Amino acid sequence: MSDAPVIVVGAGPVGLTAALLLARRGVGVLVLERHGSPYPLPRAVHLDDEVFRVLQAAGVADAVAARTRPMAGLRLLDGAHRVLAEFRRAPSAGANGWPQGSLVHQPDLEEELAAAVAATRAITVVRGAEVTALDQDGAGVDVTVLDRDSGVERSVRAPAVLGCDGANSTVRALVGASMRTLGRPDRWLVLDVRSADELPVWPGVHQVCDSRQPATFMPVTGGRYRWEGRLRSGETVEDATAPERLRRLLAPVDPARVEVLRAVEYIFRAQVADRWRVGRVLLAGDAAHLTPPFVGQGMGLGLRDVHQVVWKLADVLAGRAADSLLDTYQAEREPHARALIRVAQLLGALMTGGGLAGDVVRGRVLAVLRRIPAVARLATDSRTPPLRQGPLVDRRGRAGRRLAGTLIPQPDVVVEGRRCRLDDVLGDGDAELTRDLLVRRADGTEIRIEDPSGLLHRWIGSLAVVRIRPDRIVRSVRRGRGGRH
Repeated sequence: MSDAPVIVVGAGPVGLTAALLLARRGVGVLVLERHGSPYPLPRAVHLDDEVFRVLQAAGVADAVAARTRPMAGLRLLDGAHRVLAEFRRAPSAGANGWPQGSLVHQPDLEEELAAAVAATRAITVVRGAEVTALDQDGAGVDVTVLDRDSGVERSVRAPAVLGCDGANSTVRALVGASMRTLGRPDRWLVLDVRSADELPVWPGVHQVCDSRQPATFMPVTGGRYRWEGRLRSGETVEDATAPERLRRLLAPVDPARVEVLRAVEYIFRAQVADRWRVGRVLLAGDAAHLTPPFVGQGMGLGLRDVHQVVWKLADVLAGRAADSLLDTYQAEREPHARALIRVAQLLGALMTGGGLAGDVVRGRVLAVLRRIPAVARLATDSRTPPLRQGPLVDRRGRAGRRLAGTLIPQPDVVVEGRRCRLDDVLGDGDAELTRDLLVRRADGTEIRIEDPSGLLHRWIGSLAVVRIRPDRIVRSVRRGRGGRH
């Protein structure tokens, strides 16, 4: 493995998580961030249970969880803020070992990530450092870095670069990648407020399904609340926050009871980069894709990116795999990102489109659908689509189609009388789980586990062996000795 550190560009949640994941695999990391200090206001506010497993792999999940609130579910409201349908979620841990949805103040998340990074000797963070050029050869990347305070440029050699530098990514521009648009941009008001007293609101996400003034509301943490509302053509933030408009948006909350921390216009986009890898430079997070907010996956997509690319990059740098392994990164992640972007677009259209006629139809249809248990399960299910068939995912056969490409569940298990999370037993590399609940790690270690909940027994069924990748995605399944995969 190269002695030079991998360079991660961007010190947001995706970049810092990538740095921690790399360091836990023995890879040194230099994080370069153009801004001198962390952004103090929230942007993303949602984490699902799959993404919490990424934070668990980075060693910060418990600290982050202590600063979140489980999301009670989803309420769909009409234009007068009357409840059309309510889909509840249990606050307890689900199949992935964490609550299915959690609300978080992004600066709290970044603070926990930064503390973990500061405590990790293999990671160096340099702020006020702007990447201005990239020059590759067969052995690595020369990165030109501008110190924004002194104006001095220097060159840093790295075996690889991860561009986690957001929607306006410098790294993406420097490697000649560009964004492909999947739908029309959407202008929304984002309003963050704080209240000294807890507001009398339901602790879940509220979606106003009104074609004239669609909006979203969610109670975050620490007395903070988020409202989002679509801006009309030609409307400004000042127009949308005029007293009468603000009363309608915040109803039934009195605007006089809250402190407005931020009122800004956001343009929600649906875009995917045409190239996620150019040689040893790779893109992740908003640098690679942008999604509308309707399924709360903006930050989650980026954390999934780095969870899947880091182990591949570490194996390549250590000589355990050829460079071609990195080709599987975009091949696996782009279809998954596109699928979630399409879901967000579809839900946005179903919840806010159709004009006045659409509003009437929504009210009638939801009155029926909310009584159907299968619809309620679908509305609260946090699972994302499986990865497609490919070199690292074998979806052949009925069992392969059911399990390969999905995350293995993570119940609490018992090892030698000690209760722990399954991911912590599986280790950092590939692993196998047998029908009789024997874990075989890539290093040859074998660990017998107990499954008090019975979840793993039900999940594995009659299969003999399930092969699991380092990112906890099922690689393949085997029915029995000599059986079909």
